[in-house]
Amino acid sequence: MEHHARTTAPILGANIDALSWQQSLDQIIAWGQRRESRYVCACNVHSVVTASTDAAFQEVINGADMATPDGMPVAWSLRRMGHGKQERINGPDLTWRLLARCADLRLPVYFYGSSDSTLTALRARIAAAFPSLQLAGMLSPPFRALSEAEDKTIVESVNASGAALVFVGLGCPKQELWMAQHRGRIQAVMLGVGAAFDYHARTLRRAPVWMQHLGLEWAYRLIKEPRRLWRRYLSTNTAFLYGIAKQLLARSPRF
Repeated sequence: MEHHARTTAPILGANIDALSWQQSLDQIIAWGQRRESRYVCACNVHSVVTASTDAAFQEVINGADMATPDGMPVAWSLRRMGHGKQERINGPDLTWRLLARCADLRLPVYFYGSSDSTLTALRARIAAAFPSLQLAGMLSPPFRALSEAEDKTIVESVNASGAALVFVGLGCPKQELWMAQHRGRIQAVMLGVGAAFDYHARTLRRAPVWMQHLGLEWAYRLIKEPRRLWRRYLSTNTAFLYGIAKQLLARSPRF
């Protein structure tokens, strides 16, 4: 397996890649063409803050082959650390751009996670958008922990499908842990893209583009699901702002 040169910066202890859209897509496709067992994490404020308080999860993020700045605040933090042109490389857009590339290159893809109803809607949407895309398979696993035999069957099924890329939508931190456990076993690039399944299946509405650009996608989700998300956003956003301010101040020259 070839090693690739990486430029990363620590955001609250999570090593996030500083790279362009072009670089991320080219690297993932190259791995996929060679059927290398790799995993990619799309890191937003929630996953970075989780990594700062959970050593095992931080190890998973820092062990990834690529960790993209999924959240706008994460991309902004990289800019403040000297990567001035850093863009936000988020899960839903990464998924869609990779599907377009895979359709052109005839690279088969697999979707693992979410619910059967979401996967059915996603299948229809993908077929309409990318008629030439080779869909190697889709699987909604049981919500409970899998037995060793069940897990072995899934691994064999994914490998037998010939998939080059496996999109994993189990939610954070479950999808990241699953990918780390299966690197070396699944012969494909695994990408933890969370809500991308729901966005592209249109079972969840995404924030308007102007809100995405202003880093307000979290606010839109909060408006849509206040009861489920307000505690999480209050704690994680506060922890991120405090932690990153402290980190950036520590880097600043003192006079």
